[in-house]
Amino acid sequence: MYTATYQHRRSEIEHYFDRTAAQTWARLTSDAPVGRIRATVRAGRDRMRATLLSWLPEDLHGRRILDAGCGTGALAIEAARRGAEVVAIDLSPTLVALAHERLPESLGTGSVHFCSGDMLDPALGHFDHVVAMDSLIHYRAHDVVAALSRLAERTRHSMVFTAAPRTPATMAMLTVGKLFPRSDRSPAIEPIAPAELRRLMAADASLAAWHTGRYQNIAAGFYKSQALEWVRT
Repeated sequence: MYTATYQHRRSEIEHYFDRTAAQTWARLTSDAPVGRIRATVRAGRDRMRATLLSWLPEDLHGRRILDAGCGTGALAIEAARRGAEVVAIDLSPTLVALAHERLPESLGTGSVHFCSGDMLDPALGHFDHVVAMDSLIHYRAHDVVAALSRLAERTRHSMVFTAAPRTPATMAMLTVGKLFPRSDRSPAIEPIAPAELRRLMAADASLAAWHTGRYQNIAAGFYKSQALEWVRT
């Protein structure tokens, strides 16, 4: 079952990315010129995407991947070019429509199926790997672990995802963000320490067959995030 906090935040995220920030996100994820601050965010996201992709097998032929929170589809397209069958889902129909527009005519032997909805929907099926780049950063730690636990039930090998780091810089950015008018704010990120995730993971019986893997902190100007890997034993 979804928790009340997960459902509430999911609704906020859908509204923000589908309406308030759709045009901004479309520009940020393109090669169009952007300001200095957004340029650092773009660079950081590029590094993070490359990191998460590098944690998947180089040859993805025969692998089924869930891109949970696909945005405009950059990661899904790269995985498909390596031979994967990718199911790419996002809460925002507007961003999914843009991802469709950006889909290349040919992906070789790989494929991408874009759809809008909840990444936890069991109707999406089973996967070899799950990737969740910057889609869990708005949820509280217990909701992150609960979401990954549900995904783990349908994942054969690994889950790679991002979480907002709990650092002085991140906390300062959160404080500054609260100064903006509420209508201009994105849904707040929820900084999480890796040790907290491990503690909650250890307490979840359904994750007994999983262990933590690689970790990478990525900071580029106003983009600060941490990449984490969970692997099925």
